[in-house]
Amino acid sequence: MGLRQFTLDVPAPFRLDLTVWALRRRPHNAIDRFDGTSYRRTLVMEGRSFEVAVCQAGDSPTPRLAVQLRCPGAGPNEAAESEARGVLRRTLGLDVDINGFYWLAERDDRLTALAARFSGMRPPRFPSVFEALVNAIACQQLSLTVGIHLLNRLAARYGPTTPRTGSAGFPVPDRLAGADPQDLHALGFSRSKAQAICSLAGRVARGELDLEALDRVDDDKARAVLLEIGGIGRWSAEYALLRGLGRLDVLPGDDVGARNNLRRRFGLDSSAGYDELSALSRSWWPYGGLVYFHLLLDALAEAGHVAPAEAPPLAPPALRRRQRGRSPKGRT
Repeated sequence: MGLRQFTLDVPAPFRLDLTVWALRRRPHNAIDRFDGTSYRRTLVMEGRSFEVAVCQAGDSPTPRLAVQLRCPGAGPNEAAESEARGVLRRTLGLDVDINGFYWLAERDDRLTALAARFSGMRPPRFPSVFEALVNAIACQQLSLTVGIHLLNRLAARYGPTTPRTGSAGFPVPDRLAGADPQDLHALGFSRSKAQAICSLAGRVARGELDLEALDRVDDDKARAVLLEIGGIGRWSAEYALLRGLGRLDVLPGDDVGARNNLRRRFGLDSSAGYDELSALSRSWWPYGGLVYFHLLLDALAEAGHVAPAEAPPLAPPALRRRQRGRSPKGRT
């Protein structure tokens, strides 16, 4: 088993555990694995399966990630390392500047404690828009717990594996394009979901649909393209905008989990629907999606999966000022 090691520098504050939990969402996620210290995932790069393992090696004020890249046979080369760096920077939100969110939290009493509690979380993205859409389809009209069970089965049946651990990664479009929808139905997917996933994979594999090109268009154009895809409705499109394209202004307004978290944390009325969530998101523009991730972590902390930092060792400057009862010069 070949091994290549490298490091990634990250601007402070950063916490790998919070970022990974925002990505994996539930403890039984077998694709994005986390043992409390190391984040692991199986990736397909250059037609080969690689296992990537990431640990946080540096603390405040200079966080750093130590990465191990493994594959069978000849060790990973420079090109594989370069691709892995790109995947990790995207997936773990390492290049996202969220200082603007902290300034927003300083000025909004609803967000101040929440932002401080989970200081260091970066907004994650799935490695591809395709993966985001398949996640959305799997979880439609189901609890997130059940949806992730379905995704685990899909990965175990069609995903890449590495010999050292046998852990499955997320299936590439080419692999699912050749799948029989009946086989997905046997895994627990409804017939309509199975057909939608196979059809989407086929279009991507044949080059008929370039999902990554949506990174270059605005929200409205990207949403319109996504809504034209079979099996994709409003919630799935907004989910993919946030988790696949990193559009942090998008808070999926039909998301049941988001509504429940807003009710629990902010007392949102039980009758609130899409319009009310959209109005809240506009009040937090352009960071409604970041609020969504923080609320998810808040719920995971309540369930005992996440350890928040009630007094972060390096809170963002704006929040430190707020905690000391002072506003930055020129602000009230």
